[in-house]
Amino acid sequence: MYSNFMEHGMEYAKQAVKEDDTGNYSNALKLYMNALEYFQAQLKYEKNQQIVKTIRERCMGYLRRAEEIRAVLDNGGSVPAPNGGVSVAAQPKTSPKPKDGGGKDKEDPEQAKLKAGLDSVIIREKPNVKWSDVAGLENAKQALQEAVILPVKFPQFFTGKRKPWRAFLLYGPPGTGKSYLAKAVATEADSTFFSVSSSDLVSKWMGESEKLVSNLFQMARDSAPSIIFIDEIDSLCGQRGEGNESEASRRIKTGLLVQMQGVGSDDHKVLVLAATNTPYALDQAIRRRFDKRIYIPLPDLKARQHMFKVHLGDTPHNLTESDFEKLAQKTEGFSGSDISVCVKDVLFEPVRKIQDAEYFMKSSDGMWAPCEPKQRGAIKITLQELDAQELASKVLLPPITRADFDKVLARQKPTVSKADLEVHERFTKEFGEEG
Repeated sequence: MYSNFMEHGMEYAKQAVKEDDTGNYSNALKLYMNALEYFQAQLKYEKNQQIVKTIRERCMGYLRRAEEIRAVLDNGGSVPAPNGGVSVAAQPKTSPKPKDGGGKDKEDPEQAKLKAGLDSVIIREKPNVKWSDVAGLENAKQALQEAVILPVKFPQFFTGKRKPWRAFLLYGPPGTGKSYLAKAVATEADSTFFSVSSSDLVSKWMGESEKLVSNLFQMARDSAPSIIFIDEIDSLCGQRGEGNESEASRRIKTGLLVQMQGVGSDDHKVLVLAATNTPYALDQAIRRRFDKRIYIPLPDLKARQHMFKVHLGDTPHNLTESDFEKLAQKTEGFSGSDISVCVKDVLFEPVRKIQDAEYFMKSSDGMWAPCEPKQRGAIKITLQELDAQELASKVLLPPITRADFDKVLARQKPTVSKADLEVHERFTKEFGEEG
């Protein structure tokens, strides 16, 4: 998988240079940025330091060229041919400078580089997760609607002292739907959505993480209304003074504190949404910056029942409403992720039945289905034998049954321990509120 990142990056870079040389600068810019994304992904996993050095050198060259093209396109809409008509493509790739009309509005090259790095974290296509797809969590959904949807649709409601919430912390055990809820916000909100993880901010550009934070917030303000979603914020904003905290980490944390203070005191329409599985690990100052700290607990009975239906979707099954209710009762203590894994396993049960079947029967429409040996019309034949006769395409998968779920649930256990729950419940009593 990791080698694919390098291969894709080299292919995009090759296409970018070709488009650059022929003067198709807009296409070249997109291809350079695609190449940089793949090279950055390769850097996360590459162990060979010589290869890492080579990739970084290539990235810097492609990044400088992308900055030049982006700056000039933003200013004039086309890349001029400098030096008496000689095309930009004919010049050394790192030498041309955009014309800035006196330099007043010229963007700092360092800032341009950081913004280019952040460009990949903007979610331009909505994730297509609706509020109705999120089971339960009514308080959390209502609070997020007050913060995200209403201010955009009904700005007249938020005048004077009535200001929308500007910072949310979603915390709870792993797999309870914190990131899923953030996707629903991105789908429903008419806002620019920035989705970053701590690894994006810490390792995207070595040594410049604190600058990346300020540029992230500036881009969000420039694109307002906007939402910044920071996943795994605990790994970025742990308690200050810990022995393993680096100087760079402290600077990032300070930058985030300053930026979040600014978000809370102005009217730039920027919402900060963060998620963590370990809320106690958060620095106290960071914790105080969040207006709303909402506990995302394990799903209740009705939520689990809804989740089974959502994950099954339109897959053929013969489960009744009573069956779904009993499944929800049997999965007390399961997280949303646990239920998702359970259903995914169950979806393979019909395939397993087909593979293990030794008897099939043929229906009037020519389709084959597995059956019991004593069933009328049963023929002793296996899937491999049907395939050899080129009849595999006419094998019909049996529908999902309640017995399939019982079989899978007999071997699956919940992944969240009682100790984990007690920690989150204690934090809720001290600092948070129920979702």
